[in-house]
Amino acid sequence: MRVDLLTREFPPEVYGGAGVHAAELVTAMRSDIDVTVRCFGAERTEPDTVAYGIPTELSGANPALTTLGTDLLMAQDAGGADLVHSHTWYANGAGHLAKLLHGIPHIVTAHSLEPLRPWKAEQLGGGYRVSSWIEKTAFEAADAVVAVSNGMRRDILRSYPALDESRVHTIYNGIDLTQWKPLSNDELVRSLGIDPDRPSVVFVGRITRQKGLPYLLRAAALLPADVQLVLCAGAPDTPEILAEVEAGVRELQKQRSGVVWIDRLLPRNELCAILTAATTFVCPSVYEPLGIVNLEAMACGAAVVGTATGGIPEVVDDGVTGRLVPIEQVTDGTGTPVDPERFVADLAATLTEVVSDPARARQMGEAGRKRAESEFSWAQIGRQTVDLYRSVLAGN
Repeated sequence: MRVDLLTREFPPEVYGGAGVHAAELVTAMRSDIDVTVRCFGAERTEPDTVAYGIPTELSGANPALTTLGTDLLMAQDAGGADLVHSHTWYANGAGHLAKLLHGIPHIVTAHSLEPLRPWKAEQLGGGYRVSSWIEKTAFEAADAVVAVSNGMRRDILRSYPALDESRVHTIYNGIDLTQWKPLSNDELVRSLGIDPDRPSVVFVGRITRQKGLPYLLRAAALLPADVQLVLCAGAPDTPEILAEVEAGVRELQKQRSGVVWIDRLLPRNELCAILTAATTFVCPSVYEPLGIVNLEAMACGAAVVGTATGGIPEVVDDGVTGRLVPIEQVTDGTGTPVDPERFVADLAATLTEVVSDPARARQMGEAGRKRAESEFSWAQIGRQTVDLYRSVLAGN
């Protein structure tokens, strides 16, 4: 069996969870089947990995059109594959066109859904309508759709009611437990501006509406005075959201000490050290299909405080590996809290509860590591994905 895995992100060009997923899944499956990776960006040196740039004629075009141009090149080269598997809307067009062009099955993995990210219109303009069309077309024609959580599966079926439920399968995201593990290094943590002797709340993620960072900044103002807030946050979606976060950080720094913002892409060893030193990790997202970053924190032994939305409740065992923050959300696709002030207050109260009992937080972190080991290994996820490939091919 030869599978062509189609993705925008692939190492070393990874900026989010979808890229991590693609890389780890490929590693897990290559011992069992032949996998050719087709990705966006600069030329890669890894065997059986081909990268594609933007067609010259589309240089400077709307990002949705440049994406589609790259998809055309990827689809052309997928000839000879038994099956194509695309990740995110960026590669869904390539997968759908390869299915039509070469007469082979197409599987889609949903890492997010365009109907539930309307703020993307800020970033793409009219291109958001193009990306939405690509995703809808690919999903509805796919031979199988993979959801990374049961919460995501529900969102897929709600967003695309034309889909046959039997074609939508849940296969979780995973974590490489040999790479993500506790790393105690106070000297390294101090070099990053963090005091390992003070309690800390750590956030890791892109600066995008879905991650809920502005709510966290407001909640942080309500935390005990000795608690540090560590933001490992970069890759802003738009200048507007970056400006909002910058203003929020400046205001918070006027009110309290220990507000640390690291806006560069951190290597894994630095992140492991930060997460290991954390009293708690926080995921204040208003939209999160699963959240690999929560698994990374758990693997490093950090308690996790996360919003009770999307796939987060399937990762965080409330009261055992961390705490869930209740949220009631509007139904327009933005994920906006119905009562933002209540959400901010609940987030602050839950964080305060966890950081005020460091012994209990350590117990939660230890339980989180065990849960990551038992439920979210990439070897298990790789086997489930290959089984799905075989099932789809047998049906064709």
